[in-house]
This record gives sequence, structure tokens and C-alpha cells, in this order.
Amino acid sequence: MSFRRFILSSVAGVGLMFGAVLAHAATPQEQPQPLPLPPALPTPQDKPYAGQLSLQVDATDLSRHILSMKETVPVPADIAQNGGDFVLLYPMWIPGDHSPTGTIDQLGGITVKAAGQSLLWKRDTVEVSAFHIQVPKGTHEVTVAYQLLTPVSPNEGRVVMTDAMVNVQWSAVSLYPAGYFTRQIMVKPQVTLPTGWDYGTALRADGAKTGGTVTFKPVSFNVLVDSPLFSGKYFKKFDLTQEDHVPVTLNVMADHPEDLAATDAQIKAHKELVKQANLLFGSHHYDHYDFLLALTEHLGGIGLEHHQSSENSGPRGYFTKWDKTFAARDLLAHEYTHSWNGKYRRPAGLWAPNFNTPQRGAGLWVYEGQTQYWGYVLAARSGLMSIPQVEEALAQVAAVYDDRQGRQWRPLIDTTNDPIIAQRAAQSWKSWLRSEDYYSEGQLIWLDADTLIRKLSNNSKSLNDFAAKFFGTHNGSFITSTYQFDEVTQTLNAVQPYDWASFLHQRVDEIQLHAPLDGLTRTGAKLEFSEKPSSYIESASGIRHSSDFLFSLGFSVSKKGALSEVLWGSPAWKAGITRDQDLIAVNGEAYDADTLKDVITQAKGANKAPITLLLRDRDQYRTVTLSYHDGLRYPYLAGNLDGLKALLSPITTH
Repeated sequence: MSFRRFILSSVAGVGLMFGAVLAHAATPQEQPQPLPLPPALPTPQDKPYAGQLSLQVDATDLSRHILSMKETVPVPADIAQNGGDFVLLYPMWIPGDHSPTGTIDQLGGITVKAAGQSLLWKRDTVEVSAFHIQVPKGTHEVTVAYQLLTPVSPNEGRVVMTDAMVNVQWSAVSLYPAGYFTRQIMVKPQVTLPTGWDYGTALRADGAKTGGTVTFKPVSFNVLVDSPLFSGKYFKKFDLTQEDHVPVTLNVMADHPEDLAATDAQIKAHKELVKQANLLFGSHHYDHYDFLLALTEHLGGIGLEHHQSSENSGPRGYFTKWDKTFAARDLLAHEYTHSWNGKYRRPAGLWAPNFNTPQRGAGLWVYEGQTQYWGYVLAARSGLMSIPQVEEALAQVAAVYDDRQGRQWRPLIDTTNDPIIAQRAAQSWKSWLRSEDYYSEGQLIWLDADTLIRKLSNNSKSLNDFAAKFFGTHNGSFITSTYQFDEVTQTLNAVQPYDWASFLHQRVDEIQLHAPLDGLTRTGAKLEFSEKPSSYIESASGIRHSSDFLFSLGFSVSKKGALSEVLWGSPAWKAGITRDQDLIAVNGEAYDADTLKDVITQAKGANKAPITLLLRDRDQYRTVTLSYHDGLRYPYLAGNLDGLKALLSPITTH
């Protein structure tokens, strides 16, 4: 072939190829389309589940922090007759957490058997907490074995097993069949504990303990999840029962036996808590109640409400350093109040038919906010904290929330979404994001409401009357009673006529540049600042092992120098300081809290030298200069505190 013929032939070939490409391009390429979702999980039905689940938990593997379970589940008759898809759910929406916090990431070793034969299981591709089991025809029950690989250190999550104690939360160690309200599913639980350990729980034993194994009476799955267990090597029970003879027990476990040394006066204060709560609400919604309290530096911290119990943790010196640890003693009052507010009366959006149905937290400013208020009030009325100590605590709350820069953009109601948004993870700028402000700012709203009722009624009515009307209904009933906003305002109006809807909407739904401090000023109190920290601040700092410079330089710092919070807009913020940096030196001297206090004091006044901080941010060091000259600042309440004293004083019987 000549060169000319070769070129012409090649050009013709390219033309044919190009034409083929054009022809192919003329056919439109299909756009991707979504795969159809898998079939929806069975919708919960309010009908009894046939048969009874049995659940066995082995809590003895302390060294490896592993809980091992064996659960036997009856198969519904319609599935057993023909075989088919049987769905088990792992609880995700845990009451009190207000978000899907189920520890499914710790679930392992799942095996399923029926009649001795292994069955395959498959996780749902959308609802990853659902497990599909294809059961053969004629299968009447399945046995599921699995483990909960609990955290071995706080870096992985909340520690629930140590060499001296264990916290069994049944929601974390159980599965339940889909398609039913969990109140309609019955289960018989059993737990095996280390030899010689005692335990506390709202569950009641079905017979004597056999070795380390305790079998409990059958309960609904709802009640099971609502009845956690504390067990420990060093354990003590204190009877708090009142004249009504309804059993109330304080179950305490500790890292060390000496930490259980409670005095009669200290136990009397806990008894007074039960008495004052009963006087406040005029009712109870349990046939027994168990406070579960861990005094520990090793078990993960907790404060979680249940209908007939509560999970609480406190410092080792809760009893033995009574005068120094009082800042932790409103916790039991808070969680106990939840038996009425949160467990019995509950915002409609926070009730769900099972533990995998999403909840809506718009009512948390009542659920948590008013509980936070009663927690402080009942702590004072019972003597768990003195009235001056609670006044100091209220001063700290008022100062913190009045200084929240995030209120420039975010109304309080939106913070009720935070359990879902942030999953209670640490935040870089909590004061700007506002975090879960419905707790303590909600507390200030209810103080505002209480003092306004007292003023309008010439002190003949108070929020005590609201508590009795709203939470005191159906004495003795365990059935959750849901409510919405209108019932809150109607009950307030029944106590004291007023435009309560506007009062609450303004404080909850609208942006307010200042915290609702009218409740304090109405009593005659005034928020001011001193160069000396209050005893409450010192107690809280001692428990947290940190020092508070929030209202001077604008940060909190641990004993070892780790910055745990930096306030948005503060001098530290303006200097570019963030949390999780390490404070190494102050004005050229190694950091400790007393040194920094001295430097801040010496820098007070005009024409004084600035404060120089040496910081370490991972592997980088830098020096920052703060031109701050206002001295140390700690909040306290000045003025006439008689109004607050009256509000915090015990209810007397007639």
C-alpha cells in the first residue's frame, strides 16, 4: 500500500470510529436512580405478645469489661406456623437521654439457634438496630447469645464495669420483638454477679439468690428497661421509708468501703428529701423506690431518671467530706423529682410505643427545666444543701446563663433539639451554641413563675400548688400521663390567673438577650460579683478538679492545666484561646490555680501590666497576652434574700 493510500485509509477509519462515537453519544446515558428501600419494619401494635422472654446476663467478666447474654424469645404464632422473617430490635431511643443513644456499637458475638440448629441473621440495611431472622416453619422460639463489649476506658465511652462495681442497664443488654408496644412484652430477667457482691434495683427477686445468680419476677419490657441495676463489692443499703410505709431505699456502692461511712444526720437529710417531695406533690407513682448511688472515681458518671429508681454517681467524699461535696447533692433530688416530672407526667412528644421510635423534645423546658428547679428547692428543703448554699448555686446559674452569647441567635426552645444534634458530645464553643440550656435556663423560668405567682396572690399561692395539681393526679398510678403546652398554661391559670401563654412563649420561643432573672430580683436579690469565690464554686471546682475563671479571663482550667471551656466573647476568646489547650505558665511561672489568681489580682487597675500565658496546643507552643484589669470575679446574690429563703424553706405538715 502506498503512503497516500495508507493516509486516506487511516482517515476513513478514524471517520468511521468518530461516527460510531457520535452515534453512541446520541443515545442518552441513563441517570442513576435510587434503590427502593427495604420493607418497613413491623409497626408497633398495642396488643399482648404471646409468651414470655427470658434474659440471662453474666456480669462477672470484670477484667475484660464484657457482659454476656443469653435470651430466649418465643416466636409469634403466625410466623411459627408458616416460617418467615422474625425481627428483633436493639433499643436505641433510651428514655432520659432524649436521643438515640443505644450502645449498638458495643454489641458483638451474635448467634441465633432454634431447636439446636444455627439460624442466619441479617441486619436491616436502613434500621441498623433491627435484626432479621429467617425462622423455619414450626419454629416456636429462638435463643440468641451475644455480648456487650463495654468500654475499658473513658476514651471509648461511659465505663460501666470496674473491679469493684457494675452498672447493668437492661436497654444495653437486651433485644425485643418488633411489632409490639413494649409495655405488652413480658420478660423474666436474671443476672449473675461476682461472688459476694450485693445489688440494688427496682426489680424484685423471684426467690432466693443462688450463688451469684439473681432471678427477678417477670415484668414488662418497659419496666425492665426502666429498672437498671447497681452491684458492688462494697455496698450498703439505707432505709428512707416514710410514715406511709411505701418502701424507699438508698442503695450505695463505692470504690472503697470507707466511703460508705454515712452519719445518722446525713441519712436523715435523705429521708427528708422523700418527705418533702411527698409533701410537695401530694402523691407518689411507685410502690417502692430505689435510689442507686455510686461513689466513685472509676465508674462513668451518671444521673438518669426512672419511674421507681434513679441512677446517680457522686464523689468519693459524698459522705466523708460532707462539707466539701455539697455541690453534687442536688442530683438525687433532681432525679427523684423525675419520678413525677418526666416519668409519670411527660410531654406527649417524649412518649413512644417502643424504644426505636423517635422522640421529640420540645417539652424539655418543663421536663428538665422544672425538675432542675425542684432539684435545688428540694435539696434545700431537705437539708441536703443549706439554703445559703442553694442561693450561691442560683447565683452561679444566673451569671452563667445571663452571659451566654449564643442567646443572640438561638431561642431556648431550639436547644431542646440538642440531645439529638450533639449527642451530648463535647463542644468547642458551648456558650455560643448554647448546648442544652433548657435545663438551667428553664430552672430560672420556673423560679420566675414561682415568684410571680407568689406576688400576684399575695403569697397565698405558689408553684407548690402547680406541682400538686399537675403532677399529683392519680396517686399510686404508674401509667404515664402525657401533656402538651395548653395543659401547662391551663394549670398555671387554675392556680393564679395570668397570661401564662405569653409569659412562657416570650421566655421559651423568642430570642432574649438576657437570662430570665426576674425571679431573683422579684425576691429582692441582686446578682453581683466578688473577688472571692463562693463556697458553692469551691465545692463544684473541687469535685471537677478544676478552677473557674469564667467571669474574669473567660475559661475553666483543670488542676493539670487543661482548658475545658472558653467563653465566646471573653478576653481569652479574643486572644484566640480555645478549649483543649494546655496552660503551661503564667507570667513566666509554672501554672497552678493560686498563681493565676495572684496574677489576675496584681493586674487589676489602670496602667497595670497585661497577663501573659504560655499555651501548648498539641505540639505547638505560643504565648498570648491578655489586657485584662478587672480582677477576679465570682457571682453571688446581694440584697434582701428573705424571699428566696421563704421559697427554699421546708414545707411543714399541718
